Amino acid sequence: MPGVVDISEFSRISVRELHPTFAAEVSGIDWTNVDDETLEEIKAAVHKYGVCVFRNTGLDDTAHVEFSRRLGDLDDVKRYLQGGRKLRYEYYELFDAGNLDEENNLLDPDSPRAHANRGNELFHSDSTFNPRRSSYSLLRAVTLPPPGTGGETEFADSRTAYADLPAPLRSELEREDYVGAHTFAQSRKLGSPAFFADLDPSSFEMARHRLVQIHAGSGRRTLCAGAHLHHIEGRGACEERRAEGLPERLRREGGAAAA
Repeated sequence: MPGVVDISEFSRISVRELHPTFAAEVSGIDWTNVDDETLEEIKAAVHKYGVCVFRNTGLDDTAHVEFSRRLGDLDDVKRYLQGGRKLRYEYYELFDAGNLDEENNLLDPDSPRAHANRGNELFHSDSTFNPRRSSYSLLRAVTLPPPGTGGETEFADSRTAYADLPAPLRSELEREDYVGAHTFAQSRKLGSPAFFADLDPSSFEMARHRLVQIHAGSGRRTLCAGAHLHHIEGRGACEERRAEGLPERLRREGGAAAA
């Protein structure tokens, strides 16, 4: 049952479980002075629960980036700033997932950027289109829409999704050790297929990641699949042919398992 985790596990933070298999709300943190011991407990909570919610942190852009740096090397958005697009903020390390333009006006829903943003609404694991996967994603809500008006960010438990896959499919994944090819263009195409009718994701460079991976923080198997996944590669032509249709199967069966 969801509840407060035994204090013997966390002594510097308080943790309240939000779901039977993953996700927790973490409180009791002085965000103006996060010492190393508290940071280690935050990381331990993230490794255990996958998703952690921190309310009313008071973090601004600078504090957000500075805290993130303590978790490892940061990605940046420089390669996405095309066509003269400008940042709405100071730091390249912050990814703008909102629906405002550079002048803080609502995007035209028929604009190219708005259509590209539709890919963000599909289930995905962040940054799998990069050769080096991200260890953490730190999302900070600056302004929330009123309750009941939409805008929610939803999460799925990919570790439990893998464990709950049908046994024959799980055995196939472990036996074949498939590698998935990922590209940002694939999720854009899936999110707005009519607008991107002429976009060919296969013409883009692919990042390759094993479909089944061991999550280092927990030691549990997890799926590396989602909307950025374009196709499955094998160790030869036979395996690649046998993997046809697997991305769709994983999205369907993995999504049902995570629901």
